[in-house]
Amino acid sequence: MDIDKQLETLKKCTYLPEHQLKQLCEKVKELLIEENNVQPVQSPVTVCGDVHGQFYDVLELFRTGGEVGDVNYIFMGDYVDRGYYSLETFTYLMALKVKYPSKILLLRGNHESRQITQVYGFYEECLQKYGNPNPWRYCTQVFDYLTLAAIIDQTILCVHGGLSPEIRTIDQIRAINRMDEVPHEGAFCDLVWSDPEEIEGWATSPRGAGWLFGKKVTNEFNNINDLSLICRAHQIVQEGYRYSYGEENLVTIWSAPNYFYRSGNVASILILDDKLNRNYKIFSAVPDEERETPPRVSMPIFL
Repeated sequence: MDIDKQLETLKKCTYLPEHQLKQLCEKVKELLIEENNVQPVQSPVTVCGDVHGQFYDVLELFRTGGEVGDVNYIFMGDYVDRGYYSLETFTYLMALKVKYPSKILLLRGNHESRQITQVYGFYEECLQKYGNPNPWRYCTQVFDYLTLAAIIDQTILCVHGGLSPEIRTIDQIRAINRMDEVPHEGAFCDLVWSDPEEIEGWATSPRGAGWLFGKKVTNEFNNINDLSLICRAHQIVQEGYRYSYGEENLVTIWSAPNYFYRSGNVASILILDDKLNRNYKIFSAVPDEERETPPRVSMPIFL
């Protein structure tokens, strides 16, 4: 497998032949199975939110933050669905993982799921580009291996969605069996589906999965686990990032600018130096003339 050649191909937003994609997925699974549910990461590192198949904006993200190899990255899930190039985006990130296994960490989001990708575009995209569902199957098998969380210098937790009433300690995340489809309820589900809300405790989520969790819940979790910050993604933020509860101990990071090519938002990444100083870098969508836009069936946007 010539990974450099594959990266060259993928960087042009061209997807791989099916047999090469299958090989790549097998190789990535071998790497991911070695990672913990809560993978330890050392600073300096750059933390990224949802990218949702917006391939040209992922290239812009790397222009903003620096190339993988020079910079360590954590992506907090939701690589696929909604954008025009879910296949190329996820394949490119997998190829970077093979080339630089210790430099890029890919967490699981709620869209890294068989059920969700059959509704929100990735399944249809694979079918349209390859003419059969096997490439989708190879990728969704990789989803089952993606880790659930990262912990930076033992003090900053990264997770796609949020907290769970079933999880009080980080050790409880370590005990989850992640090698499966995202379940409909329980701790695993909550980690990829929950959202912070301006409340004190817990509330039912309008998403139909996960929970809304408040300031008191966040403060207690951070105190019990000696955390200074929780980084999460999962919700569009017009200004690219947002702290919750008027404090600076939980931040939502969003990395898909002009989301779904119509939302008008900017995107951000969080650059943490070796002293964990926080530098949020804002970036905008690549202009239309610098991206190709294929004809595409409209997909539901909010989930």
